[in-house]
Amino acid sequence: MSQNGIPSVNLADFLSDDPARKQKFVNEIGKAYEEIGFVALKGHFLSDELVDNLYNNVRQFYALPTETKQSYIVEGIGGQRGYTAFGNEHAKGSKVGDLKEFWHFGQYVSEEEKAKYNYPENISVTEVPAFTEYGEETYKQLEKTGVYVLRALAIFLGLDEFYFDDKVKNGNSILRAIHYPPITEEPKEGAVRAGAHGDINLITLLMGAQGRGLQVQRHDGTWVDAIAEEDELVINVGDMLSRHTNNRLKSTIHRVVNPDRELWGSSRFSIPFFMHPVSEMDLSVLEDCIDDKNPKQYEDITAGDFLTQRLREIGLIK
Repeated sequence: MSQNGIPSVNLADFLSDDPARKQKFVNEIGKAYEEIGFVALKGHFLSDELVDNLYNNVRQFYALPTETKQSYIVEGIGGQRGYTAFGNEHAKGSKVGDLKEFWHFGQYVSEEEKAKYNYPENISVTEVPAFTEYGEETYKQLEKTGVYVLRALAIFLGLDEFYFDDKVKNGNSILRAIHYPPITEEPKEGAVRAGAHGDINLITLLMGAQGRGLQVQRHDGTWVDAIAEEDELVINVGDMLSRHTNNRLKSTIHRVVNPDRELWGSSRFSIPFFMHPVSEMDLSVLEDCIDDKNPKQYEDITAGDFLTQRLREIGLIK
């Protein structure tokens, strides 16, 4: 158990040659996702050096003048790449913009496969060239970690261990580098750093957010702080996986609250990796997740159509 009640698991158990340790990891992460939808994960593939280098470059990027950052806004793609300015995104059902700005790195496909996937190109930042380099490496290491987490969940669900592999290979995943700037005036009513929401994707892998603020809603409606140890990622179930499993694995509502007034002058940085499948993935409810006590709760839909629907709801597609 991590320091704040979110279960803690170690990927080294799953990667070991000991079947009992591997099954222990499967049981622990599966139970956690059935009950709260969040875990803290040790044993991932990010090195301390990579994390430090990325955060240093993230800070350098957000320290650039506003007009420089805004030159990296890419119109017409729903914010999938490059810079999104302060206040543009809001939680589903909210009309108040979140108090954040962010940058998106997307999938890295080979030259031969670019035409097949038609993803927007990633953007390089001339003023902070290493930002792009460390972003790409972080993207690949988090994606690798996510594949193993999904393999464990496939076993837990009674599927083939590699069920998700071809669905996330070259998937539409996003690495988001977020800056929650200092709060300089009384926020509009209801405005927080990130409103209460569930993530759209399969799973989200969050690098140790610096500064308190992330909170998870328990099933009884109470909010608890989500604080991982220095060497842990926080990983949660997203709406796509919850939908695919008929809510057996739970997409838990979470938020980023504003700090106490005496800390308004401080920035907060957070880097989540939103693991998406390819757009063609069928999110229809798995047959084994339907029974008399839990009838089918969702209409059939593809991942691509679900993503478009949700991006409209949060204001990234008009």
